[in-house]
Amino acid sequence: MGRISFQKRQKEMKRQEKQQMKAERRAQRKLAKNAEPGSVDQPAGDGLATDDMDIFQVLTGPAESEPEA
Repeated sequence: MGRISFQKRQKEMKRQEKQQMKAERRAQRKLAKNAEPGSVDQPAGDGLATDDMDIFQVLTGPAESEPEA
């Protein structure tokens, strides 16, 4: 009885790991697609400063605006 539970747990862990790896690959492809020069989403030019800020905002959230007086 214990062997079946162990096998099920291993199978589930492998499934979760595979799902996580797939999500990471998907995110990397999305970042690579957005970083390509001349893509539809980006203006012409190197755009490094805006790309770095966009990635920073994705990781940290949008910058807070100052309250109006």
